[in-house]
Amino acid sequence: MARYTGPKTKIARKFGEPIFGPDKVLSKKNFPPGQHGANKRRKTSEYGVQLREKQKAKYTYGVLERQFHNLFEKATRIKGITGEILLQLLESRLDNVVYRLGIAPTRAAARQIVLHRHITVNGDVVNVPSYQVKPGDVVAVREKAKSLEVIADSLAGFNHSKYPWIEWDEAAKAGKFLHVPAREDIPETIKEQLIVELYSK
Repeated sequence: MARYTGPKTKIARKFGEPIFGPDKVLSKKNFPPGQHGANKRRKTSEYGVQLREKQKAKYTYGVLERQFHNLFEKATRIKGITGEILLQLLESRLDNVVYRLGIAPTRAAARQIVLHRHITVNGDVVNVPSYQVKPGDVVAVREKAKSLEVIADSLAGFNHSKYPWIEWDEAAKAGKFLHVPAREDIPETIKEQLIVELYSK
């Protein structure tokens, strides 16, 4: 199954944000990678700014080009603000919901947990990270996976109230996807309108 496997710190430094999760190197070297990274003053073109925003969204949510383009096409067919709908579709991916529920410390870890069949949706095992979770769906940790150290460590002290569109049941180790999140509730610093402008060319 396709996924990004390249250098993550380099990409995080390029955007100046820990888009893959906490990064010690980023706190020390908060400038772009490369020989001239600290001194780079070249002005980025309008296209470059738009492309950068699309890449940032792709890396943040762990989606490759074809999947991302398909999601954008789907967003254009749904009534509403295309950029906002695109982010909502990305937020509704199963691997992202598992991450938001605190079951995994990063989206990459959430993807792996899903692929390893540790997650159920409405009682059925789902091992497809791109599965679209719908309002009312219950995403839970399988019984035999509840004792896994990576899941227990991630859930320890996790603040579920940060995400008002999900409801967590600690005893059952399950979360209900109440509704699609509003744009103002999504914490990612992505300028989705730039992505729409890029694809509109």
